[in-house]
Amino acid sequence: MSKVRVRYAPSPTGFLHIGNARTALFDYLIAKHYDGDFVLRIEDTDIARNVEGGEASQLYYLKWLGIIPDESPETPNAKYAPYRQMERLDLYTKYANELIEKGHAYKCYCTPEELDADYEKQKAEGHTSTRYNRRCLHLSDEETQAFETEGRDFSIRLKVPEAETYRFDDMVRGEITFESKDIGDWVIVKSNGIPTYNFAVVVDDHLMDITHVFRGEEHISNTPKQMMLFNMFGWDTPRFGHMTLIVNEEGKKLSKRDHSVMQYISQYKDQGYLPEAMFNFMALLGWSPEDEEEIFSHDDLVARFSEKRLSKSPSMFDVKKLTWMNHQYLKAKSDQAWLDFVRPFAQAKYDLSDKDDSWIEIMLLLFKDQIQYGAEIADHIAMFFEAPELTPEVKEVLDWETTPVIAKAFLNNLPEVWEVDALKAAFNAAKTESGLKGKPLFMGLRVSASHITHGPDLMNSLYLLGRDTVEKRLREYVG
Repeated sequence: MSKVRVRYAPSPTGFLHIGNARTALFDYLIAKHYDGDFVLRIEDTDIARNVEGGEASQLYYLKWLGIIPDESPETPNAKYAPYRQMERLDLYTKYANELIEKGHAYKCYCTPEELDADYEKQKAEGHTSTRYNRRCLHLSDEETQAFETEGRDFSIRLKVPEAETYRFDDMVRGEITFESKDIGDWVIVKSNGIPTYNFAVVVDDHLMDITHVFRGEEHISNTPKQMMLFNMFGWDTPRFGHMTLIVNEEGKKLSKRDHSVMQYISQYKDQGYLPEAMFNFMALLGWSPEDEEEIFSHDDLVARFSEKRLSKSPSMFDVKKLTWMNHQYLKAKSDQAWLDFVRPFAQAKYDLSDKDDSWIEIMLLLFKDQIQYGAEIADHIAMFFEAPELTPEVKEVLDWETTPVIAKAFLNNLPEVWEVDALKAAFNAAKTESGLKGKPLFMGLRVSASHITHGPDLMNSLYLLGRDTVEKRLREYVG
């Protein structure tokens, strides 16, 4: 068996979408599972849609996810370079001319207006689908010369076999069959000299020794066109696999126009989702292990991934599950690693420059088991930087007869040294003095001092709020 080589070939049209990232991940896992090469190739022939920085953005977020190409425009293998299609135009011209010489392709001088008229005529005649009528298939030398003299541009069309069956064993769906009679002669090189998608990828896949082509189900209809080219050239056909759709919670195809759910890897990174959680979550969008386990390391997924466990059913993009999974990865971090991760998110919201490191660490670690993603830390620590709004729930507790009792008792026992141990001692003294216990004791002090009904450890909260804030609130409350 030849070395497995799998390619991911995006267009540089913007940020990395979750669907494309899933494709790249599965391509990567197949390649690495078989000790093969994962190749990043850039399909940049649709110049109008290319975005400046799009290629760099794609590569950056792939690397962030841990999907590292063995070969790419950045890390080329001289045997297969270049890796951008616009740098390979001479190759496409060479192979297009070879097809013409073999009688498998021909020049088409039809204008867009002529083509539109032909298609409209076919529709008027009741045809449910339109196809090229081969007007230019048998042009005489005189007709060709007349078009050239007229200054007409030409495209190159493939002469599709009349009665050929194209059958392949899809890695996901099993056997799929197409008939050539359902496919008209299609353009392989446009009039501007740029190859069409289906032609360029076949030339590239052959020259780059690609063994597996794994992509979204929208490419199923492209497969017979690519297979006929492999046959005409006498090249080995790679194995094809087509992943099922990713759908939203309503079962509808995930659309880039649906703004109710974040769909770009950059958005999840900015919100503080971990790359290893994203890697793990996306691997389960169309693949399942043999057991019920859900948390896998990078190496575990490489070892266990198999095309035999690919699903034929659409995969739901469940943000709640992703968030749960991210939470598991966050909780598993060491305290220092967790602090290093969430601190930038805290600093992005609040000025910590006047706080010492120990204060910051105590504050952040209070929420280690609660934070599901990095940006969420800002909401949790708000109580230490902003005066909370007095909600109806807070006002209700402040109206309890017992709340002023514990507030006064704690004021009477405020420690000189503002440390957690001293605050615990003050609390115990206030408990004895007030004679309170349970909810009136704990909730009463929390609400009167912090103005929130629920929060992290009470003594640590009081320490972080600081003596001035706690004393001011208690005195204002008890009058």
